[in-house]
Order: sequence, then C-alpha cells, then structure tokens
Amino acid sequence: MLKRVFFNHFLIAFLLFSLASCSKFRRIEKSEDWRVKYDAALNYYENKDYYRAGALFEQILPIVRGLPEGEKVQFYFAYTQYNQDFFLLAAHHFKVFYQTYARSEFAQEAQYMHAYSLYANSPAYNLDQTSSIEAVIAMQAFVNRYPTSAFRDKATAVIDDIQEKLERKGYENARQYYKMERYKAAVVAFETFKNDFPDSEFNEEIAFLKFMAQYELAKKSITSRQLERYREANEFYLEFIDTYPNSKYAREAEKKYNDSLEKATELAKK
Repeated sequence: MLKRVFFNHFLIAFLLFSLASCSKFRRIEKSEDWRVKYDAALNYYENKDYYRAGALFEQILPIVRGLPEGEKVQFYFAYTQYNQDFFLLAAHHFKVFYQTYARSEFAQEAQYMHAYSLYANSPAYNLDQTSSIEAVIAMQAFVNRYPTSAFRDKATAVIDDIQEKLERKGYENARQYYKMERYKAAVVAFETFKNDFPDSEFNEEIAFLKFMAQYELAKKSITSRQLERYREANEFYLEFIDTYPNSKYAREAEKKYNDSLEKATELAKK
C-alpha cells in the first residue's frame, strides 16, 4: 500500500514537472527574441535534450546565418540530428557546415561526421548498399584531405568495415546467381567480384564456382555452343588449379574437368 502511494506521488510529481517543462519550452518557442532561443537551445543541448535543442536551433538558423553565432548553431544543429538517429539529415547538415564554414575550427570534424553519419545509416550487407558506397567515398575524401587528422584511425576503420560489407554483398550476390542456376550471369558476377576484390578471402571459392558455373552452362547449352563453352570451362579450371593447387575444392573440380575434357573431345571429333 505504501509503495503504491509513493508511486502515485512520484507519478504526479513527474507529470507536473513535465508539464512545467513543456510550458517553459512553448514560451521559449514563441519568443520573438532569437537570443532567448539561442541560449535555451545551448542549455538543452548540454543537457542532452536534443529534440528541444534541435527545434530551437532550426528556428533561428535563418536568422543567425552570417552572424558569429551562426557557425555554432549550424554545427550543433547537425549534432542534434545525429544524436536523434536522423543520420541522413545529420549528414546533410554537417556537409552544409563544412562547405559554408570551410575555415572553421570545426570544419574537419564536420567533414568526418558527414561521412560517419552516412556510415551510421549503412544497412546490413544483404540490403541495398547505396549509403555504404556514399559513406566510403566521403570517408576516403576526408582521409585524403586530412591525412594527419586525429580522426584518421576511426576513418580508416570505417572504410575497412564498409569494404568488408561490400565484399560480402558482392560474394553473396554472385553465389545467388549460381544457386538459381543462372550460370551465364554467375560467371560474369564471379569475374566482376575477382576484379573488384582481388585480395578477398572468398576468391578461392569464387574461382572454383566460376569453373563450375561455366561447366554447367556448357552442359545445358545447345549443341552448337557446347564445344566453345566446355573449352572455356577447361580454361577456368586450369586458372583455378594453377592459383590454388592445394584447394579443398580441387578433387571435385578435377572430376568435372575430366568430364569437360571428354565432352569437348567428343564434340571436336563431330
């Protein structure tokens, strides 16, 4: 019973405090003095009330543009968006900042945060990677511009993480063509993957699957195209086995290669 009474008193006190806070914020919002809003926004920001800080900063942005306070308002407003997980909006406003205040002491951080906000918006590897690509381009531009920045290590880690994500996306996409028995598209996708990610840990499997895809393509082709495609499959096998002589896929690949050689020999005789 006492606990319930205490809880009710606490709830009432909390509601009264919330109403008072909202009432105070509404009065500030309606104020015609931008300095009142500016000081209140800084206070809200320091107390991590990013919603109220952002709302007030947004109101006075057009007014303070060109004034000494404009730089801080634009910079902090971008952070209010980032801290509310509005990453694309944050990226936009950080970009506006470093383009507008290129000589600011915060310009370097703003360019980094522009790229990092895009990275924060980057989805899992199996989804569309447009944001990831934009992020890696932006982060590489940052590193190129500020090679000795204090943010360099973090920026490099972001670039590496995105590259791994794009690599995994490319690998899964290529394998999907193979699983769907779209062998011609698979061969192209495997070749593209190898060119895009020459140092990938997946390249051994990719080389094997490229040979397998070409072999299956030859098997399913019309007779007039089979000889050419079996010969291409044989070339892919030799390329694979020369590069990975001790591959775990070698035995399976050799069986298909022997069959491919036999088929090619028979077709050549005809």
